[in-house]
Amino acid sequence: MKRKLAVGAVLSASALLAGAIQVSAGMAYAAPNPASLNRGDQLALAAAQAPAAAKALGLGTQEKLVVKDVVVDADGTRHFRYERTYDGLPVLGGDLVVHQAANGKLKSTDKAVAGSLAPASLSPKLTAGQAAAKATGAVRATVGIAEDADQAALTSVSGSGSDAQLVVWAADGAPRLAYRTTVEGLRADGTPSRQLLVTDADTGAVLSTHEQVQTSNATGTGNGVFVGSVPLTTTLSGSTYTLKDATRGGQYTTNLANKTSGKGTVYSKTSNTWGNGLASNKESAAVDAQYGAAVTWDFYKNTFGRNGIRNDGVGAYSRVHYGSNYVNAFWDDSCFCMTYGDGASNTHPLTELDVSGHEMSHGVTANTAGLNYSGESGGLNEATSDIFGTMVEFYANLAKDKPDYLIGELIDINGNGTPLRYMDKPSKDGASADYWSSTVGNKDVHYSSGVANHFFYLLAEGSGAKTINGVSYNSPTYNGAAVTGIGRDKAAQVWYRALSVYMTSTTNYKAARTATLNAAKDLYGSGSTEYNAVAAAWTAVNVN
Repeated sequence: MKRKLAVGAVLSASALLAGAIQVSAGMAYAAPNPASLNRGDQLALAAAQAPAAAKALGLGTQEKLVVKDVVVDADGTRHFRYERTYDGLPVLGGDLVVHQAANGKLKSTDKAVAGSLAPASLSPKLTAGQAAAKATGAVRATVGIAEDADQAALTSVSGSGSDAQLVVWAADGAPRLAYRTTVEGLRADGTPSRQLLVTDADTGAVLSTHEQVQTSNATGTGNGVFVGSVPLTTTLSGSTYTLKDATRGGQYTTNLANKTSGKGTVYSKTSNTWGNGLASNKESAAVDAQYGAAVTWDFYKNTFGRNGIRNDGVGAYSRVHYGSNYVNAFWDDSCFCMTYGDGASNTHPLTELDVSGHEMSHGVTANTAGLNYSGESGGLNEATSDIFGTMVEFYANLAKDKPDYLIGELIDINGNGTPLRYMDKPSKDGASADYWSSTVGNKDVHYSSGVANHFFYLLAEGSGAKTINGVSYNSPTYNGAAVTGIGRDKAAQVWYRALSVYMTSTTNYKAARTATLNAAKDLYGSGSTEYNAVAAAWTAVNVN
């Protein structure tokens, strides 16, 4: 379960929350319609409010707001998430969230980057073709600048001048003209690569690189490798059943038959019974994948009211049997699909339930806070997928895959029966951080995520020794103080609201503390048991 992004300069967002704009009682947008608006109308309202919001926030005449998402509270309070453009160019690091009262008054705003976004020049020294060539060369030379230690080199790359787009790079607080270029290729282990590079428009220097392929890892009946015997919602056409679920956005599962490209063939047959629980039966992994997508959909829908990964009612599709001996799984936003390899000797598919929930949650993050996949924000991105992948497992509560706070414990990707990660004490994997330090952002994001994973475990379950569903845990704290948990359901609500309402692309750990405290205040009240528990759990992982 790996997702790659090289280290890029990222500005801390902690001070930005403290400096949120407070508007006088008399300043307001045009009064919005009632809170009962559907999502489409809410997005249209946010777009209509964009010019007034830009003016209220004091943005320059060359800056425009482009709506990305809307969250509406029960009391009518709205949280409008915008991207920004400058002189028509997308601004990377220009995202912000505007918090608006039900009566239309602007309450505050959270910005990814403070200050001016104006670059010194809007005239690039390099052409688009030159920028694309330099970006492709950078990928070929470095394989993503700072890939994970277990990531093999690219066997092929490709790029063209048409891929390079002028943007303003502002994520490090020093706005400059840049090119955004997509470089595609194939890694030695068979994983497709689609790296999004940002390069200086004058020098071609790499400012950021983002691997977009995120890896890891009628009612019928199915018997999966990991999920066991489960119900499946299928589609009947004539006398043929297909693994397609019209009740969950039309999501479906295909067989790639060991290929590494294409959509694959949708599973279909004349009976409505699928798989036998053995990896040797090609339908068994498909059962895991189809069920994993369905449970992830249901978890987000029934827990947070989210209608699919993009909150637009559209279901993703899943591909199984990718490549040969491919020991990984990945989510790809470009195809809006989940892909699973068959593991070592093609006998150990990567279709465990928390892998499904983890990878598809990357899509949720992309469509909410859009956390940069580097530095501390990258650790928060990865932790978000671990947190919600774990919550999907608890939501399903399967007898064959009892829920726990271990990540990927059944797929045996290490070959010795150990999980990929431990949320109660992340350092048990030999690399993850239990606590925040000034150098934690230099770690690979799968290891810097340990701080947030540990925070979530402590918030949900508390510190000390305990046994949950047969698994023993003993979670320590940085300051030695005991922490009492508030339960995983409340902890998940706090994290999701922080992600969807307060976090931005550059949120770091200190800003995540503020975001989750704001979320806890919204949900349970300032000074409540839950609010105080959030503060205590962050202190317990040395985020103060």
